[in-house]
Amino acid sequence: MGLIYLVRAAKRFAVLIPGIVIAYISVRDIFPAFDKRLPLALAIFATYVLGAYLLIPVLIRVIRIIAPAHHLQSYSVTPDGFASDPVNIGIIGSKAALITAMEVAGWSVADEHSLRNTTRQIISGVLNRSYPTAPMSRLYLFGRKQDIGFEIPTEGGRGRRHHVRFWATTYGGGDTFNFGTVEWHKRKRHTSGKGTLWVGAASQDIGFAFIRHNVQLTHMIHPDTNAERQLIIDGLERAKLVRDVRSTRLRRPYKLTNRAWRGSLHTDGLLKIVKLKT
Repeated sequence: MGLIYLVRAAKRFAVLIPGIVIAYISVRDIFPAFDKRLPLALAIFATYVLGAYLLIPVLIRVIRIIAPAHHLQSYSVTPDGFASDPVNIGIIGSKAALITAMEVAGWSVADEHSLRNTTRQIISGVLNRSYPTAPMSRLYLFGRKQDIGFEIPTEGGRGRRHHVRFWATTYGGGDTFNFGTVEWHKRKRHTSGKGTLWVGAASQDIGFAFIRHNVQLTHMIHPDTNAERQLIIDGLERAKLVRDVRSTRLRRPYKLTNRAWRGSLHTDGLLKIVKLKT
C-alpha cells in the first residue's frame, strides 16, 4: 500500500514538471523580452498567456505522444490527456431524435467553436450577459472530441450551467451494453441511424477555477455527477420520450481528482442508457 501511494505521488509530481520548466523559462527569458517592449502589467499578462495557453499545453501533448496514457475509457480527457468528466449516460436514437428529445426536455445545442462564438462568449462573460448556447471546451473520448453538446444555464451568475457532451457510437450484441460490445470505430457510418448509441459525460459547471498543471482558467465542476445524469433522465421521462432505461457497470464507484484546483468528482461507476421512443 505504501508503494502504491509513493508511485501515485511521483506521478502527480511529474505532472508539475512541465509547468516548473516553463515557469523557469518564462522568468529567465520570456518576461524580460516582453518587459523591454511593454508596460509591466501587460508584460506579466503576455507572459502568463504565452506560458499557460501555449507552451505548457504543447509540452504536455508532446509528452503524451511519447508516453500515452493507458486507462479504461470510463471518463473523458482534456486535449492534453488529463482526466475530466466521467462517462455516465447513453442515449439510443438517431442524431435528429437526440436533438429533438433534448430540446423538448429543455436543453439547447451548444454552439460550435468559431471566432465569432468565442468572441461572443468572452464578451458575455465580461458583461455578465446570458449566452445559453455558449461553446463548450473540447473533451476527448475514444481519441476524438465530442460530436455534440447540450446545456441549460443555471442561476448564480457567470460560469454556471448544466451540460453534457455526447460521442456517437454503435453497439453489437443485442441488448448487452458494455465496453466489449460498443463499436467506437463505426461512428461516422452510423450517426444518422436509429441504433446510434450516444455515449455521454454529464456534469454541472458551478463557477471558475485554475487548472492544476497549467494555471489556465476553467470551470469548476459540481462533484456529484450522478445527479446531473439523473437530471437528464428525469427531463426525458417527464417529456414522455423514454422507452426504457437500463444500466451497465463500467467500474466500481470512484472519486476522480479533477484538473481544477481543489476540485473532485465522484460517480457510482454506472452507465445509464436511455432508449428513446421512435
